[in-house]
Amino acid sequence: MAYVLLALVIVGVWLFCLFDVITTDEGEVRHLPKFGWFLVTLLGFLPGAVLWMAFGRPRPVDGDRENVLWPPAAPGGASSPPPRGPDDDPDFLRDLDRRLRGDEDK
Repeated sequence: MAYVLLALVIVGVWLFCLFDVITTDEGEVRHLPKFGWFLVTLLGFLPGAVLWMAFGRPRPVDGDRENVLWPPAAPGGASSPPPRGPDDDPDFLRDLDRRLRGDEDK
C-alpha cells in the first residue's frame, strides 16, 4: 500500500511539473527554451521534474514570494487587482439586504 501511495505522489509531482512547463510563458523560462524543458521533464520523469523545479521555473520578482502566481503580469508591466467576489461589493450587499427585506419597489 505504501508503494502505491509513493508511486501516486511521484506521478503527481511529475504531472504537475509537466503542466507547469506547458503553461509557463516562453519568456519566463530560465536556462533552456520551453521546448527543451518540456523534453527534459517528459523524458526525465522524476529527475527531469526536479531539474525543472530547481532550474527552469520562473523566479519571483523582487524577492516577493507571496505573489508568484497572482497577480498575473498585465501588458506593459501594470498589475491589475484580483477579482472581487460579490460579498466584497457593498452595493451588491445593500441590494441583497433590500431584496431580502421585501423592499423591491424602492
